[in-house]
Amino acid sequence: MQTIDAIHGDLTTEHADALVNAANSTLLGGGGVDGALHAAAGGALLAACRQVRAEQYPAGLPVGEAVATPAGLLPAKWVIHTVGPNRHAGQTDEALLAVAYTNSLQVAVELGVGTIAFPAIGAGVYGWSAETAARVAVAAVATHPRTGIERVRFVLFNQPLYDAFAAELSRLR
Repeated sequence: MQTIDAIHGDLTTEHADALVNAANSTLLGGGGVDGALHAAAGGALLAACRQVRAEQYPAGLPVGEAVATPAGLLPAKWVIHTVGPNRHAGQTDEALLAVAYTNSLQVAVELGVGTIAFPAIGAGVYGWSAETAARVAVAAVATHPRTGIERVRFVLFNQPLYDAFAAELSRLR
């Protein structure tokens, strides 16, 4: 049985096959979730991201695309990096936010992942409201086939984000 749930917690300590990184296009770390994952993962994550940049995305990972690297010291096998749209930069199309989730799920399916944990992509410095981020994320995940993925968990770092995601998930039931 496939489950989708949400917790108020720290993504860097979540045990899952894959953790999703709300990355910036450089893949070289930054603030928020991106910085926290890089700090907790150790140098192996940065080295893997540099290799991805050199071999696959020399100009940076485009908005909505997703790519996996080994997770370094994190309690996961993989980190799936995706770049959400930045509302402050005029990227206001909700479809761009949804595709960051669906492309991450597709990478997870290709990797054979059974469990995956997401942050609220775009809900930090990229300016998406908690309510919009939750509505788009839950709809994108709920409608994706998720073949082989048994659990999708949203790991939200603050109470307002958790409340928004919990409200959206209650609408699925």
